[in-house]
Amino acid sequence: MDKRYQVFVSSTYADLQQERQKVIQTLMEMDCIPSGMELFPAADDEQWEFIKRVIDDCDYYILIIGGRYGSLTPEGISYTEKEYDYAISKDLKVLAFIHESPDDIPFGKSDIEPVLRDKLNAFRKRVSDNRLVKFWNSTDELPGLVALSLSKTIKIYPAVGWIRAGNASPDNLLLELNELRKKNDRLNSDIAGMESRLIPENENLAGLDETFEVTLEWRCKDSYGILRRHTKTVEISWGDMFARVAPDLVTYPDDSSVNNKLGSSIYRIARPGSNQKATLLHEDFQTVRTQLQALDLIKTDYTKTTKGGMALFWSLTNRGERLMVQMRTIKAGSQDPKGREP
Repeated sequence: MDKRYQVFVSSTYADLQQERQKVIQTLMEMDCIPSGMELFPAADDEQWEFIKRVIDDCDYYILIIGGRYGSLTPEGISYTEKEYDYAISKDLKVLAFIHESPDDIPFGKSDIEPVLRDKLNAFRKRVSDNRLVKFWNSTDELPGLVALSLSKTIKIYPAVGWIRAGNASPDNLLLELNELRKKNDRLNSDIAGMESRLIPENENLAGLDETFEVTLEWRCKDSYGILRRHTKTVEISWGDMFARVAPDLVTYPDDSSVNNKLGSSIYRIARPGSNQKATLLHEDFQTVRTQLQALDLIKTDYTKTTKGGMALFWSLTNRGERLMVQMRTIKAGSQDPKGREP
């Protein structure tokens, strides 16, 4: 079948217009479908949701880093780095091309502000440390590097790709479906074997009254207007954590929303009355989620969102609903239900 692969090209735009044009031309000559957001700058949350859907449809992801870090998101990172993080989270094969000598890039195509320069250097190092990269010096050599790297990646890691509906062979589709069925059967068998080796339910689990130290993180501007990251550790009981998020789970929130709700709520233990938004560090939040699942208070479901993407959604188990009612209702003669935010 005549299969074509969709490739997302990510970079800053103003300083790399020629490079992007040559790379996109190369992709078209390789019968690939180039995708990029240079004509649709990511300026708000709605636009970012659209960018994610475009990346979701791609088979490969190309990152080009020059002399600029790019405009910043509310989180304090560039939209290019945010696209890169999302592509990594979707397990796309990433091909990174980094300018070898950023100090030699013309003044008009480089960041001169120390903060942005530091962010660019950190991003370069992070990308280089996490995967194999190709270094380039001139616009003319970049298309050749892209063509060689992408051809090799496609050969080693063939993706799903796209075919014209009229070119799809029924026999090939049946063979592919049969292979997918076999793979699904093997995965189900592996899962069943793993489940049989799990520890007995609730064995040696910490109780609701026992405490756990979590680390919160948030970003706010300093006196110079620079957005900086802050962290703080707070000790809180498992029961208190559950009580703070349980009522919100009735509406089946996604993983990110629960983290925002829980982190901001715990933050107000240390600083009552504050409206600062905070989240738990990723590792701590995963522990909290796993613990509440092991206690049979919550369940999660990885499913489609209303916008067509995929996300992990939380909900209460029957036991969790009963405990929520017990903890968050006002009893006769008491002032507040247990778990009410300070």
